[in-house]
Amino acid sequence: MNNLTEIEIDRIIEMAWEDRTPFDAIKFQFGVSEAEVIKLMRNQLKPSSWRLWRKRVNQGVSQKHAKKRNPEIDRFKCTLQRQITGNKMSKR
Repeated sequence: MNNLTEIEIDRIIEMAWEDRTPFDAIKFQFGVSEAEVIKLMRNQLKPSSWRLWRKRVNQGVSQKHAKKRNPEIDRFKCTLQRQITGNKMSKR
């Protein structure tokens, strides 16, 4: 996890805040486990933001864990999103 660039860390934080992005997607894209994401968030966020994020992840609002996701959802990214490189939405 130490070899991540600032841009990658920012993207991981962004993905971690997204309720529908599972930890598996972060692991697939960046090779960072759930425990490492939690550690990164704890180190990067203000204490109040950290508490808010943990509360969301552990409530029913977040679908971060596979068991909370609808079993019909079998993809990590939006169908409108380009291939993983760049993480940019394609123009419609």
